[in-house]
Amino acid sequence: MAIKSRNKKGVEFNMASMSDLVFLLLIFFMITSTLIAPNAIKLLLPASKSKTMAKQNVTVYINDQFNYYIDKRKVEENNLQHALSVELAPFSDGTVVLRSDKSVPIQYVVTVIDAINGINKETRQKHKVILATSPKK
Repeated sequence: MAIKSRNKKGVEFNMASMSDLVFLLLIFFMITSTLIAPNAIKLLLPASKSKTMAKQNVTVYINDQFNYYIDKRKVEENNLQHALSVELAPFSDGTVVLRSDKSVPIQYVVTVIDAINGINKETRQKHKVILATSPKK
C-alpha cells in the first residue's frame, strides 16, 4: 500500500503582491512629478492658438519686474547683447526662446529682438527669436 502525502508543495508564483507594488510605485511617481516646477522663473505667458516647435539654444526670460534672465542668470539691459552673443557663439543658426510675462510692455521684448538683430549684423549669422506662449483655452 502506497502512502500519499497530503501536503504537496506547489511551484506556482503568486503575482498579486507584485502588481500591488507596481501600482504603488506608479502612484508615487505621478504625485512627485507634479511637484517639480519646469521653470524656476514664474511667468504668466500670453495666450495663443498657434504652436511652434523649435530646438531652443538659449532662453531669455523677462519677469513682471522687467528683469532680464538668460537661462536663469540675471543680466542687465545694457549688457544683454554681449551676454547673448557669448551664449550664441557656438551656434551659427541659433534659436532664442523669449519667455516674457504678459504684463511686460512690448518695448522690453523689442529690446531683446534688437539685441539679436545686432548680433546677426555683427557676425553675419541668422539667429532667430521665438516668443513663447501658453495654449489658449
